[in-house]
Amino acid sequence: MNEPIENILKQVSQIILGKDEIIKLALTALLAKGHILLEDVPGVGKTTFALTLAKVLGLDYQRVQFTSDMLPADILGVSIFNQNAHKFEFHPGPIFSNIVLADEVNRATPKAQSALLEAMEEGQVTLDGETRALPDPFFVIATQNPTDQIGTFPLPESQLERFLMCLYMGYPDSNAERALLKGEDRRHLLKSVEPAVTHDELLQLQAQVGQIHASDALLDYVQNLIHFTRNQPEFLFGLSPRSGLALLRAAKSWAFIHGRKEVLPEDVQSVLPAVTRHRLFASSAGHASNIENLPQFLLSEVAVP
Repeated sequence: MNEPIENILKQVSQIILGKDEIIKLALTALLAKGHILLEDVPGVGKTTFALTLAKVLGLDYQRVQFTSDMLPADILGVSIFNQNAHKFEFHPGPIFSNIVLADEVNRATPKAQSALLEAMEEGQVTLDGETRALPDPFFVIATQNPTDQIGTFPLPESQLERFLMCLYMGYPDSNAERALLKGEDRRHLLKSVEPAVTHDELLQLQAQVGQIHASDALLDYVQNLIHFTRNQPEFLFGLSPRSGLALLRAAKSWAFIHGRKEVLPEDVQSVLPAVTRHRLFASSAGHASNIENLPQFLLSEVAVP
């Protein structure tokens, strides 16, 4: 593990206690040029976690509080006529930032949610017939409350596919919770956090992730996992080719974080739950109704070549 990555993990873990695995997965997604969906009940630190990542990475960021009356223009921006110049001038929205914290994204209507689709997939937005590029790097870190809570709009599958990983914060363990109760407020501690990497260093780390090697045997394993979901009655529908690419990118990034130059099956197994839990749905056929964790079921049924 190289020094910049160690610094990032160390600084984030000083603010977010007892969540080392979640922190490592989040960094994996960011280095793989992916987006993160944080899902859990209110009050477990989703927003603080997103803010901490943004500050430790030292990038420009904007926080957008999603509400039911939000419009796409509130995210993307709007063109306003300048009477003095006799022309329309574009005023960019918060999407034009390196990191966008989409807080409680599922409290906005599907119309507002759709404003993120092109940005997350293409790194650009099209407004008034003109395509505008977004900053590089560009990350969306979205938080979501459980969909059975009042005032939420479930994210469609097309939107969920844009997130490389779905992470659950969960409640802290006893030791971490005691440290939270006895220690200083996490938001106050954020003021003392310094960036752990520069902009150029972050781009270099992302480029190095793309150079991690994946053997033919490893690709066979990834394909076997994907094909299994398409041919078994336990799954409502199989993983898409985009899901396979996402799984491979995440596995390469996980291997890079742990100082390896080649992807191992263990790397795929480590990231698969986070990459697929928002992409796999149980069907009413077979024994799916009794399977609570489809990713773990998938890993247990597909052997390593």
